[in-house]
Amino acid sequence: MAEANEGGRGDFLRGFLIGSFLGAVAGLFFAPKSGKELREELKQRGTEAFEESKRAYEDARKKAEAILDDARKRAELLKEEAERQLAEAKKQAEAILAGAEEKATQVAETAKETVEQTKETIKEKKEKLTEAVEAGVAAAKETLAEEEDTKKRKKSK
Repeated sequence: MAEANEGGRGDFLRGFLIGSFLGAVAGLFFAPKSGKELREELKQRGTEAFEESKRAYEDARKKAEAILDDARKRAELLKEEAERQLAEAKKQAEAILAGAEEKATQVAETAKETVEQTKETIKEKKEKLTEAVEAGVAAAKETLAEEEDTKKRKKSK
C-alpha cells in the first residue's frame, strides 16, 4: 500500500514539475517583453527548473538507496535466519541419527545374545536327546536280549 502511494507521489511530482515548466515557458512566450528580457527570464527559469529537477533526482536517488539498503539488511537477516534454521535442523538430524545408531547397536547386541542363548538351548536339548536315544537303544537291546533268553529257555525245555 505504501509503495503504491510512493509511486503516486512520484508521478504527481513529475507531472507538477513538467506542468510548472511548460506553464512558465508558455507564460514567457505570451508575455509582452523584449527579446533580451525574455531570453534572460527563460535562462533563469530554465536554471531554476534544472535545479529543481536535480533536487528531485537527488531525493529519488536517496530514497532508492535507502530502499536498497533496507532490502540488503532484510536479505542479510533472512540469510542469517535460514543459516540458523539449517544448523538447527542439521543438529536435530545428527541427534536422530545418533539415536538410531545407538538403537541399532542395542538391537544387534540383543540379537547376538538371543542367538547365543538359542545355540546353548539347542546344545542342551541335543545332549538330552542323545542321552534319551542312547537310553532307548540300551533299553531296546536289553529287551531284545531278554526276549532271546526267554526264547532259548523255551526251546531248551
